[in-house]
Amino acid sequence: MAGGKQTPRQRMMGILYLVLLGLVALSIPDSFLDALRNVTNSLDTSTKNVGKGIDDTYSAFEKTKLKEQAERAKPIYAKAKKASEIANSLVSYVQTLRDQLLQEGGGINPTTNDVDARDNLDISPRVMVTEGKGKELREKIEQTKEALLAQLNDRERQGINFSLDATEPKTTAGQGPRKSWEEAYFGDGIPLGAAMTTLAKIQTDAKSAENEVVKRILGEVDQAQVNLDQFAAVAVAPTSYVLVGQPYTADVFLTAYDSKLSPNITVGGSPLAVEAGKGKYNGSTSSEGPHTWQATINVKQTDGTIKTYTTPPQTYMVARPSAVVSPDKMNVLYIGVPNPVSVSAPGVPKEKLKVSISSGSLSGSNGKYTATVSSIGEATVSVSGELTPGKVSFLGSTVFRVKRIPPPKAAFAGRSGGVTSAANLRAQDRLFAKLENFEFDAKFNITRFTLLVAKPRQDVIIYTANGGELTSQMRTAMSSVTPGSTVVFKDIIAVGPDGVQQGLDPIAFSAN
Repeated sequence: MAGGKQTPRQRMMGILYLVLLGLVALSIPDSFLDALRNVTNSLDTSTKNVGKGIDDTYSAFEKTKLKEQAERAKPIYAKAKKASEIANSLVSYVQTLRDQLLQEGGGINPTTNDVDARDNLDISPRVMVTEGKGKELREKIEQTKEALLAQLNDRERQGINFSLDATEPKTTAGQGPRKSWEEAYFGDGIPLGAAMTTLAKIQTDAKSAENEVVKRILGEVDQAQVNLDQFAAVAVAPTSYVLVGQPYTADVFLTAYDSKLSPNITVGGSPLAVEAGKGKYNGSTSSEGPHTWQATINVKQTDGTIKTYTTPPQTYMVARPSAVVSPDKMNVLYIGVPNPVSVSAPGVPKEKLKVSISSGSLSGSNGKYTATVSSIGEATVSVSGELTPGKVSFLGSTVFRVKRIPPPKAAFAGRSGGVTSAANLRAQDRLFAKLENFEFDAKFNITRFTLLVAKPRQDVIIYTANGGELTSQMRTAMSSVTPGSTVVFKDIIAVGPDGVQQGLDPIAFSAN
């Protein structure tokens, strides 16, 4: 069936899913498998969000229609619950398949936070195709789709567009015989990580289909009859965050309102234009900061008296345009150095932000902070903000990997080995440790090393020093280095800002 609407997030996830699945036939780099894992996590989050939305729909129905129009609402409510039971049966079945594949794939790898054998190409075809689980799943998807549609009448089915589908993929000339649905999505060449993503998408599609059907069924209460003996003032704004100069608009109306009503609606004593029972409020956006308004609705009763309803205070934030950019692959904090962290939240002044870290310490203010960490693992930076006076709300968090500073390279005479002049070697008196391509100012000190000097037709001379400076014996040996000599530095120990001793790779020079 055609028609229906999907949220931008659903459309984005569907497109990204198809793109990733189309790359399965190529080599499987970790970045691709990480992308599959991220899509799976996003799908799982969408499934939870849709489920919460369905629960909220039921809760609102129970608090209003089921109490106010019990006789009409009960059979409609039972019909919606039947649709939820049908969809949840499929979701539960898919979860058993995910659990089975996860177990056969070695469980969750703590390093990748993904199934351990995510690049395995044998598990999915065996379980889903050879053992017939994929065919069984396809049949359950088709049965679920038909059963959900059966809960709707002909009028309610208009415009339904389920993404829940198990149709065999189309093929073009030269692509060989047409594959079955289960072969296309779980067969040969499909890594376990992609199969897990497909199953997560099916669960999301099932909950989305349930959401569509439940809302259409519960909407039957209002389509046949409108009860106007209960009123509640409502103000609905498209957004509470706008940019400077952009318009702020909101709909102010009565629930269960009659389009023929023309109530008197005011904000701050000024009347609003009313059309079809709704007043349109245009808020000021000429200055930054929070703005609060409240509407009063006066309705004339059948006995001629005026009844007044007042909306709860509505607050919107006006802010200048801003952007928050966060890299997905490089959220790393290093032990032993100050780690700069920038924090911002659109619509919340920086001085109203409250920032904390789960492991280590955080200093700074007004969006600029320095994180100090001391143990390998993960650290979560959490952000809260004062959205309204006296009320602090959680805004989000970011998980950072905590690592040690990478080991430096030993350097002598400005180089880490190779061929150099004997005069250059004789002129040096210290061994250094240098970090290459590292963004932080992290200094390492050499605490111990061994020097080997091999001159042509002479025995090898070996000396050991504490610290990075050459001892007097070493200087004497180096002063007589001639072309053809070999100089080796080994057993090199360096200590960085984190206080941990690290052994460095040996370096060797040939004098010319």
